Amino acid sequence: MTVGEPATPGIGQLLAEFEDELIAFRRDVHAHPELSFEEHRTTRVIGDRLRAAGLSPLSVTPTGLICDIGTGPIAAVLRADIDALPLEDRTGLPWASTVPEVAHACGHDVHLSALLGAALALERLHREAPGGLGGTVRLIFQPAEEVTPGGALTMIGQGVLDGVRRSYALHCDPNVDVGSVGSRIGPITAAGDTVTIRLTGHGGHTSRPHLTEDLVYALSRLASDLPATLSRLIDPRHAISLVWGHIESGHAPNAIPSTGLLAGTLRCLDVDGWNQVAEVLPDLVDRIAGPYGVDVDLDHRRGVPPVVNTEAEVSLAEAAVRDVLGPDTVQLTPQSMGGEDFAWYLAHTPGALIRLGTRTPGGRTYDLHQGDLVVDERAILTGAKVFCGVALRAIADDGAAPTETDAEAGVSTPAAPAPAPGHVPLQSADLA
Repeated sequence: MTVGEPATPGIGQLLAEFEDELIAFRRDVHAHPELSFEEHRTTRVIGDRLRAAGLSPLSVTPTGLICDIGTGPIAAVLRADIDALPLEDRTGLPWASTVPEVAHACGHDVHLSALLGAALALERLHREAPGGLGGTVRLIFQPAEEVTPGGALTMIGQGVLDGVRRSYALHCDPNVDVGSVGSRIGPITAAGDTVTIRLTGHGGHTSRPHLTEDLVYALSRLASDLPATLSRLIDPRHAISLVWGHIESGHAPNAIPSTGLLAGTLRCLDVDGWNQVAEVLPDLVDRIAGPYGVDVDLDHRRGVPPVVNTEAEVSLAEAAVRDVLGPDTVQLTPQSMGGEDFAWYLAHTPGALIRLGTRTPGGRTYDLHQGDLVVDERAILTGAKVFCGVALRAIADDGAAPTETDAEAGVSTPAAPAPAPGHVPLQSADLA
């Protein structure tokens, strides 16, 4: 694919007009976080601002929306997630969360504010530039990235990627200084599943373990042997990581309990290893627990595959970043063991996830999914510039090469999990 030249310069100057508004918008959203599939206020305030700019957003799920800007074929999707986490906000900032035990501790408020800024700038360009943008870009404000299965599958199932050539997203990175981005070709995140094992037995007295099922001992063997055995059965180059976060059983020191629970996360660097684990895990759990006579209930909940950035789309994104941020603003980022449901977009289209720097140069390096996360708010304007630059590069490039099919682009399609129980997707409709 030949990377085309951006259609319109001057993005930074245009976005500077919106900077104060975008920071205020982000602070308002940060103060009013909402959990997955509950982002009603967030969806409303985004939709209200888009309509005020003359755009026509559409609701696609109970929460979240899409908005097309331009005319003609859709050159690219730009996606931002909008949900928060069930964590207490410990920032102590004036705009800290007003909702107990809910906080934007992953930077989604930054993502959506940056995409809103891009929407305002692109709308202005389309309205004022001779011939408009020269193509169409689709903006997706996606709910429920933090749950499994999440908002990506719900939206994709309703056709938001139909006719789309490529997809892009940003994700905050507190390890990168504000004003720069992290990028890489190939896998940039890992597959992420949850594993829950429930054991049951008859229970008994600790003085007579031979007369009942020693459930705690069986639980401990699973906790230690299952991760170790997986590392011996599956090629270590897949980097399988099974880490327990919850183990629970019994109350009295002299009573063998009748129930026990073991839960954790299973992560893997590539799709092949992810699929292999799914095949061997049930048999392996039974083999380890079998000698102890307990009943075993395994719940292996498949989450997301790795996000795999395609080479051509990374090249386009990096060129766009240099257009809008400068020549030395792209750095190689390592692959993360974290999961990200943007992976499902890239199972249907080529594309790239880009790391957005949020650290103040010389300042503290925070961690994501922690209640004390503080971002340098200059990242909002940086993200908006990157989104705009990518959109304009994609539109300029859209006629430079024939559209590739998924097979030609090397896009694999992992099997998607079933929809969330009880969740019925809505049909697209104008937001009221």
